[in-house]
Amino acid sequence: MAGLTIILLVCAQILLVAVLGAAGAGKLARMSGADYPTAVLLAASAFAAVLTLAAAVATALADVLP
Repeated sequence: MAGLTIILLVCAQILLVAVLGAAGAGKLARMSGADYPTAVLLAASAFAAVLTLAAAVATALADVLP
């Protein structure tokens, strides 16, 4: 049961980091003068990039750890 709890907490933390990264990217895009659709597109791509990076790290760790 403890393993499942750790996995769920790590997933929640990854989602939180992805949302914060997306919010930061959107805010920076708006501050640099981008319109709303462009800012949302940049935020969505940052969100996807964080999730992709997390999946790549998890795959690499799954290959290395027993």
